[in-house]
Amino acid sequence: MTGFAAVLLSGGAARRMHGLDKPARPVGGRPMLHRVLDAVAGADQRIVVGPAGPVPEGVRVTREEPPGGGPVAATAAGLALLGPGTATVALLAADLPLLTAAAVDELRRALDGSPAGLACYVDGDGRRQQLCGVWRVPALRVALDRLAAERGGTVDGASVRGLLAGVVVREVAWGGSGPPPWFDCDTDEDVRRAEEWTR
Repeated sequence: MTGFAAVLLSGGAARRMHGLDKPARPVGGRPMLHRVLDAVAGADQRIVVGPAGPVPEGVRVTREEPPGGGPVAATAAGLALLGPGTATVALLAADLPLLTAAAVDELRRALDGSPAGLACYVDGDGRRQQLCGVWRVPALRVALDRLAAERGGTVDGASVRGLLAGVVVREVAWGGSGPPPWFDCDTDEDVRRAEEWTR
């Protein structure tokens, strides 16, 4: 499992938090973005797409085109920075403060040796957590190209669900201890719950 990268999407509008810079909000005393970066500290490349503020050395920051173009446009912007030897990439929301390196490793193991293009977690109700997954880079490139072709050459405003059409997905149930790694913070109440879990 070599050539591993991580792309973090930090450009959401955070409407339910009144437009605040959601990934910069602290959980357990550290910005959510930095907690997600820690979970992929072993990646050969770490890329943040969207507003980021100060980031650790070696982390690259870029923006989707146009800014605010949505998660698929941000995915394309991050993918454009990956080196040619990159085989797999974790595609992650930047507001997953409970994500751990062990949870990312479990996704990587699930993808290894599988014919799937994507391994992602599913919650207890069977919903895919699409922005908590690991892709094979060739499969992601094909999916982006297909979606762009269907939309007249652009992925601006495209949905992640549209990106997944036709992709073989390996669904992974979280079997580890602790809180679900895909728990994202969309509201103040979510942040409070995440804080409780980190104590």
